[in-house]
Order: sequence, then structure tokens, then C-alpha cells
Amino acid sequence: MINVLLLCGGDGAEHSISLVSADYAEKMLRKDAEINVLRATIHNHGFVLADGSRGSFSDGGIFVHGGQEFKVDCVVPVIHGVPGETGDIQSFLSILGIPFIGCGSEASRNCFNKITTKLYLTALGIPNTPYVMVPREDEAGRKAALDFFDKYGDVYVKAASQGSSVGCYHVNDKAELLGRVHDAFGYSTEVIIEKNIAHRELEVAAYEMDGKLTVTTPGEIIMPDNVFYTYEEKYSKDSGTVTTVEPKGLSKAVVEEIQGYARRAFVGMKLRDLSRIDFFLSEEDGVLINEINTFPGMTPISMFPKLLEHQGGSMDKFLSSCVRRAVAEAKQA
Repeated sequence: MINVLLLCGGDGAEHSISLVSADYAEKMLRKDAEINVLRATIHNHGFVLADGSRGSFSDGGIFVHGGQEFKVDCVVPVIHGVPGETGDIQSFLSILGIPFIGCGSEASRNCFNKITTKLYLTALGIPNTPYVMVPREDEAGRKAALDFFDKYGDVYVKAASQGSSVGCYHVNDKAELLGRVHDAFGYSTEVIIEKNIAHRELEVAAYEMDGKLTVTTPGEIIMPDNVFYTYEEKYSKDSGTVTTVEPKGLSKAVVEEIQGYARRAFVGMKLRDLSRIDFFLSEEDGVLINEINTFPGMTPISMFPKLLEHQGGSMDKFLSSCVRRAVAEAKQA
């Protein structure tokens, strides 16, 4: 029997969505008769069990809860945003010597920070949107922001280290720019400003199973006109956004270009197990990577499981294979 500790929550901006994804992941993991699942939610600076009690880690990868000891063979960190995709939980588990699925701490941190991601993508020869970094809310930062706006006139101001469009603002009025930069600094210690590009939004799942990296064909996020894909638009029951795993009008060349860039990003940024890689397709700028999600959503409307299953895979077998890979590698170390 393999003991899996399913961690979720995190108390970041995406806490509630993490819980929904964890419901799905737990259901998939429990389909494997050889996997025993214990679930804990990271909440209020602790690990909270379903009965409201708290757990803690002790020596030897033991998770203690309610007077019981649970020998953790592998952690499945279903945590979107902080502290999962930031690399914090991975560093914590690595110190304890506990195997986990998904990207390591460095890859997670590099992908969560939009500025670091762009630096890596450029170094790897992967096109991405024009941008300027605003490291501080000072005179030099404000000047950089205003100069960039003067060049493009239509931009997105984004908190550099946040997910699910949290701290992101569309600005096409110069008078609003610095106020939005200030707002974005409320979510992150750095801000990035990107050129707004008229585009189609395409996404692929890139995942490893049985030692093989697979990049799916793209799915598409189709949004109502003039609507930014905000956190609320993504997850609201009243959302007018439509998703499809069979986009229309994509040439074979464009699909192959997207898959090629996704594969290069996955390998070059040292990702592991799973990711969702998002692209823009525009008439003016062609194919551009928008962002990389190192632990993508697994809610009923999420694209990663839809794309994996459209490719012919199954989420229960995929998650089981990730767990077994992590356990086997730990035994060989």
C-alpha cells in the first residue's frame, strides 16, 4: 500500500479553487486500490484534517494527527498559487526528505514569477509578449511604466507573482496607469506591464507518464468580446467563457509550432510530471507563450484534465503513475 498525503488549500488567493481541484484529485487517486489517501488542508498556518483536528510532520516522513501516525510515502500538493506553485511547499518537503509529485521548488518558483518566466523563455528562444519590469514603486519604476504605455498605448498591468489573473488590470487610459501599478504592488513585490495583443487564447497540457513527455493538441478559451479572463470570469457560474478541446481553424503548422515551444519550455525550465502551458495566437505577432502553470486546475471546468483525456489518457492512471514515479525515485536515491 502507498500512503499518499494530499495537501490542498494554502490560504493564498486561490485557496478555494485548490479545494475544488483537491476533490477531483482525491476521487481519481482513490480509484487505485493500492493507494491510501489522507487529506489535509493548509489553513491558518497549519495542516487541518477533515474532522477539524491539526496534523504535523515528525522525523522519518511521519505525519501525526489525532494521536495517529501516518507514514507518508508521497505528497500530492494540489495547491494553486501560494505556497504550492511558488516552490515553498516543495522546499519544505525536500528538507524533510518526503517525495512529492509535480515540479521541484526552483522550476515552480521560476514559472510562478512572470518576469523570471520571460527571462527563461527568451533565453530558450521562445517568443513571448513585449513587456517591461517595474521592480519598485519609485520614480524610476513610474517612468518605465509611463514610457512603456507611451510606446504601446494598450497594456496589461500584472502582479509578477500571482496566479489566476489575480492582480491583473487592463489599461488603455494613461491616467489610470500608475493607480493600477499601485494596485498590482498590493499583490506582489514586483510588477510587470505587457503589451495588449489581439489574440486567440490556446492551451496545451504537457505531462510525463511512464517516462514519456506528451504535449497535447491545443484547447481554446473563447471569451465574450471585450472581457478579460479574470479570476471571477474563470470560476463564476455566470461566466460567459467557453472552452473547447477542438478549436477550429488551426493549421497543422500552428499546432506543431505550439507543441514544439511547449516541449522546449517544459524541458528547458526543468518541469516535471505536469503543466498547462498557455499561448496567444495573433495575426500580428504569431504564436507567443503567455504563461506556464506548474500545478494546473483540476476543477470540473479545468482544461488540463480535459486535454489529457482528449489525448487518450485518463487522470486516475496519470496521477497514479506520478505517485509511483516519485516513490520509486526516492527509493533509488
